[in-house]
Amino acid sequence: MFLKGKTALVTGSTSGIGLAYARALASEGANLVINGFGDAGAIEIERAGLEALSGATAIYSDADLTKVDAIEAMIKAAADAFGGIDILINNAGVQHVAPVEDFPVAKWDLIIALNLNAAFHTVRLAVPYMKSKKWGRIIGTASAHSLTASPFKSAYVTAKHGLAGFHKTVALELATFGVTANVISPGYVWTPLVEGQIPDTMKARGMTREQVINDVLLAGQPTKQFVTPEQVAAFALYLCRDEAAAITGANLSIDGGWTAA
Repeated sequence: MFLKGKTALVTGSTSGIGLAYARALASEGANLVINGFGDAGAIEIERAGLEALSGATAIYSDADLTKVDAIEAMIKAAADAFGGIDILINNAGVQHVAPVEDFPVAKWDLIIALNLNAAFHTVRLAVPYMKSKKWGRIIGTASAHSLTASPFKSAYVTAKHGLAGFHKTVALELATFGVTANVISPGYVWTPLVEGQIPDTMKARGMTREQVINDVLLAGQPTKQFVTPEQVAAFALYLCRDEAAAITGANLSIDGGWTAA
């Protein structure tokens, strides 16, 4: 268990890719701070399961990442419990699909706040702990949409492009401190976020559910397969290894060949 004694904070980790990240890190002995919304009983089952897997400690934060004071309280709770944060994975996100002229301002603000601004706040607060230990791993869950665009996703594409640029900058600032910063850019992964955008896409494009899945979601992925949360999590776990110390400032695609075209 190469992460025994280290602490990881994963935002948006009560389901989907984030939960897969947490399970992968726990499998290597890390303490965990998980975060997100959902049924309290289901979250507690997952939290206890992480402890059973890791033989370490897992705590849950219900911080609303659109609020700076809530993020600050979450980082403080992690530091109080574990003495700091060694691995930070920003994964929390939300999506909305609409033409730009009809895009609700409140939805734009929410997507930028949760998908981009929250990462800035968690990183700025976690970096001092990593610098003090001369070791750290910062990973952002970007998207193929950090490298290319799709119609009707103006806020999401903007946030993901911003996330990629932000991690490049952080990587340069921390290059001599033993801390790496990268983004992983999955193609379409079958998660609640992806499933949830299907009705809006059906409306925006005048398509059936099957047409959205086959002609929109999987159209750009040459494999014609969804990426799995476990594949993304395995990628992140490798980035936490000492063998990955030279990988920093990178935008790492795992998209079934989508951005190869």
